[in-house]
Amino acid sequence: MNFIMCTYDTHAGAILDIFNEAIVNSTAIYDYKPRSRESMAEWFKAKDDGGFPVIGAVDSLGHLLGFASYGTFRRWPAYKYSVEHSVYVDKDHRGKGIGAGLLQKLIEAAKEQQFHVMVGGIDVTNSASVALHEKLGFVHAGTVRHAAFKFGTWRDLGFYQLLLETPVHPIEG
Repeated sequence: MNFIMCTYDTHAGAILDIFNEAIVNSTAIYDYKPRSRESMAEWFKAKDDGGFPVIGAVDSLGHLLGFASYGTFRRWPAYKYSVEHSVYVDKDHRGKGIGAGLLQKLIEAAKEQQFHVMVGGIDVTNSASVALHEKLGFVHAGTVRHAAFKFGTWRDLGFYQLLLETPVHPIEG
């Protein structure tokens, strides 16, 4: 397995497939309808505009096994050192350490970009994701009860955060 930076031209289709499988079959994404190919252009543009990485895990043939990224946590300027991340692994490749590798690479990228807090919103029933985050040092920061309604029930959203030692010299403004 190798880790690469994903691009729209090469990876949008595979990322879309992973997203849509998660939308239809899981609570990893609180969305109802599969996304369109056109939505991927906007998604990649937002990542590019923000300077946010899209890291992929690929096999020896270059097939995308999973991806991870982060983006703006909240839009007010004082949150500039915080990002909200997500990690998705193809349904046929879960439980093989791919998610951990992707999240480790994402943590490295966040440090390089001088972020201070990584936040992940996880459905509280997603024990695999909770365990992954805790294994890598994330701590539970709170739960929003009944944050969403999906699959005929209210969903509780847990927030997990990791404090990074960066930036060395934070500034206001």
